Amino acid sequence: MRRCLKVVDAFRNQRWVTEITYIRTAAGFSYLAVILVLFSRAVVGWSVDTAISTELPLRALAIAKLHRRPPKGLLHHSDRGCQYTSYAYQSALAESGIEVSMSRKGDCWDNAVAESFFSTRKTELIRRRTWASNAELRAALFDYIEVFESRERLHSVIGYLSPASAEANHNAACAA
Repeated sequence: MRRCLKVVDAFRNQRWVTEITYIRTAAGFSYLAVILVLFSRAVVGWSVDTAISTELPLRALAIAKLHRRPPKGLLHHSDRGCQYTSYAYQSALAESGIEVSMSRKGDCWDNAVAESFFSTRKTELIRRRTWASNAELRAALFDYIEVFESRERLHSVIGYLSPASAEANHNAACAA
């Protein structure tokens, strides 16, 4: 039983994908960085800000590391954006023993899971209204990501379960 839990836990935390997107508000652009677990499509770290700097994905990474305590050797996949190739970001990954994987130059298909995440969220939430401010957008994103996305949104790739349900089912199967 213990062995099964270790295997599932390691599997749950083997691969993360990340991306940054921009969102128009009445006050200007805001930027959203997310980190997804490939296994369950769970958002384990996210950050939104009015500036697109290395600090944006670093905050998302810090949250993901706090929530998941990634095992050494976890594979972190991103595009080749300057935020992800920066010394600060690469150092944060290396300090945690996280392995780096990056998309080929100019090939968005290499990060299709993260790209698809943003495409769907923009259709369902972001483009449906004009956001007055970054604060208003942040509040809506919190509700959408932390409540709807995690607990209610069904994903075909995980058997039409929510990310929370998929992870709970795997944990229960190993505990049995």
